[in-house]
Amino acid sequence: MRIFVIGDELAAGLGDARYLGWVGRVAARSELATPAYLANLAIPGASTSSLAGGWRSEIERRLATGDDCRLVVGLGIGDLREGLSTARSRLNLANLLDGASRLHLPTFVMGPPPLHTTGDIATLSDAYADVCARRHVPFVHTYRPLITHEQWLTDVAHNDGSHPGQLGYGLLAWLALNQGWCEWVGSGS
Repeated sequence: MRIFVIGDELAAGLGDARYLGWVGRVAARSELATPAYLANLAIPGASTSSLAGGWRSEIERRLATGDDCRLVVGLGIGDLREGLSTARSRLNLANLLDGASRLHLPTFVMGPPPLHTTGDIATLSDAYADVCARRHVPFVHTYRPLITHEQWLTDVAHNDGSHPGQLGYGLLAWLALNQGWCEWVGSGS
């Protein structure tokens, strides 16, 4: 199995003293029948515009005929930082997911968690969830479970206000593992 991860600094694990982020923690907890090749191609500051424009060339050169290849999309608040409209964010994600479908890449999407920013993360998260639901793509809701979670809020505030630390990444990993990851990769964890 080859798992390709694209996204922003949250998918890259920025701010995690162990350098695992949620992706590394989820991979470590996955009980796969055969070892997976995991390529984390996340780029700090990425928005859906940059992801939709550049993901395909990065993935296509890493595809291997006959391998079970999959795509993980980690969405953060890059669209809010860039001032993209919700409609543009929806379209960018839809185009990305449709492109992955054309390449026969099963896709798993991690939604944006609550972070300090201007803009409506809840609305953006709901829009992403709707795009995924329409395409039958697993979507991990992180915003609502964490918006009032005391440990999450404390961890982000103590880290830098914009990224979680070890505890926060652990919470994101727990949400992924409990919202469809194991079924998606076919593991028993």
